Amino acid sequence: MKIRFYGAARTVTGSQHLIEVNGKKLLLECGIFQGRRKEFYERNCCFPFNPKEIDAVILSHAHIDHSGNLPNLVKQGYGNPIYATPPTAELAGIMLRDSGHIYEENANYINKKKRKHGEPAVQPLYTIKDAEKVPGLFQTYGYDEPFEPVSGVTARLVDAGHILGSAAVVLDIEEKGKKTRLWFSGDIGRERLPLLRDPVMPEDVDVLLMKCTYGDKAHRAPESAYIEFRDVVKRTIERGGKVIIPSFAVGRTQELVYCLNQMITAGELPRMPVFVDSPLAINATEIFQKYPDYFDDETHEFVRTGRHPALTFPGLRYTRLVKESKEINERDDPMVIISASGMAEAGRILHHLMHNIGDKRNTVCIVSWQAPHTLGRRLAERQKTVRIFGEEMRLRAEIATIGGLSAHGGQKMLLDYAQAANANGLRHIYLVHGDKRPASILMEKMCERGITNVSFPERGEIAEF
Repeated sequence: MKIRFYGAARTVTGSQHLIEVNGKKLLLECGIFQGRRKEFYERNCCFPFNPKEIDAVILSHAHIDHSGNLPNLVKQGYGNPIYATPPTAELAGIMLRDSGHIYEENANYINKKKRKHGEPAVQPLYTIKDAEKVPGLFQTYGYDEPFEPVSGVTARLVDAGHILGSAAVVLDIEEKGKKTRLWFSGDIGRERLPLLRDPVMPEDVDVLLMKCTYGDKAHRAPESAYIEFRDVVKRTIERGGKVIIPSFAVGRTQELVYCLNQMITAGELPRMPVFVDSPLAINATEIFQKYPDYFDDETHEFVRTGRHPALTFPGLRYTRLVKESKEINERDDPMVIISASGMAEAGRILHHLMHNIGDKRNTVCIVSWQAPHTLGRRLAERQKTVRIFGEEMRLRAEIATIGGLSAHGGQKMLLDYAQAANANGLRHIYLVHGDKRPASILMEKMCERGITNVSFPERGEIAEF
């Protein structure tokens, strides 16, 4: 057996891990690498393997850094099954189509400028039509349902507790009479997150591929984030303002809606208009509502005692049409507006920010990490002026940043995860999906716990067993 680390090796995004076993090639993930424009296109357009030679793909979850390059894989000749949980298959379908739309729009915008200068046109990374060819290849399995992606490999998907349908991938491999259990963590979630069950911990593992993104950080407890978020909304509503929340469409938006539902149902907040203004988030929420069996016991109890669904409550409106979105900004009453994108770089959130950041009654609530050089980061840094649609705008609204809402396991969870894997005969841990600093710190902490068989592979590195 060989493991080739082709993506998310010594970096966070672009997940691609190729397993060669029994003469077959099994690809774990096919994510988009995110970086500077030239490297973005080079990495994502050109695979380090022949897509036609891949026998099967297993997808841990729907986020674009794990699924986002599937349309290119298919466009370049892959036509075999893509294995995933049912929610992952549905969420990936809508997210890939949305990505295709964004790439087309970006290419059109760039080409308008290029035409003026007589420069050759650029092509989108892939199109909506490319993305629409992917869902037909999905074969879905629920948690703990065994399947055989390639000969000699029995696979199971177990709950990763990250987003709806997210999974760790367990591969029981038999090759030349030798048995090996390989466990790929995917994105490790957290304990006590809203809506979702806690991650399943590894057991009886020989080889562990483990995400290490937050190996250098401890997250605040979800309960603290709940209180902090509630207090931000309460004080803003009491002064007659609006709470504007840039939010990722899949996962974070649904968690926020559920938290607001809990707060209003418990009388911690008054009834108020709450708008989810993002077509992708609305589509994703419909998929969440379709799979209540994937929710945790606490959510089921809340639904049972509250006698209404987790993601629907009086005052909540999902606005799909552009006309409905524009009408929100014609209102002056206190409300909460949740809109994409999560880093405020595109989408309807830009219009809501443009209309509201100049009013000191309002609050912009930052609920996730903001990448450098994004509008979300400039807002989080409380810069006095920001540029929206080419116009300099003065920031007068309150900026509130809520820690502890991350859906990724922090340092303690990662250490506990590795400890569980190390309990019985573990041969090696490979840290992926992380930069050098968090990986190094995590390895030091692992060593303190007696876990020393750990490495941080480079892109292209090969491990043999």
